[in-house]
Amino acid sequence: LSMGGPMVTAGGLVFIAATNDKRFRAFDSKTGKELWTARLDMSAHAVPMTFQGKNGKQYVAVTAGGASALDDPEPPGKEALVVYALP
Repeated sequence: LSMGGPMVTAGGLVFIAATNDKRFRAFDSKTGKELWTARLDMSAHAVPMTFQGKNGKQYVAVTAGGASALDDPEPPGKEALVVYALP
């Protein structure tokens, strides 16, 4: 169950993170196959974002933490921005 929208890259990767299982996932947009998953310390009830660093690399990021409508036990004020570099 995703509680937010996906973020899709020009290269055909679909990222979702707005789930209640503390996972950040990437899928192939053509096949739907899960390509990557990361376990987060806190739930990320947000739509992922992407940016290009000064070094030219592309990154994906998501905010995680804080209380949610689904009774996430993390109290407000314990948020983090989680960032991963794309290969």
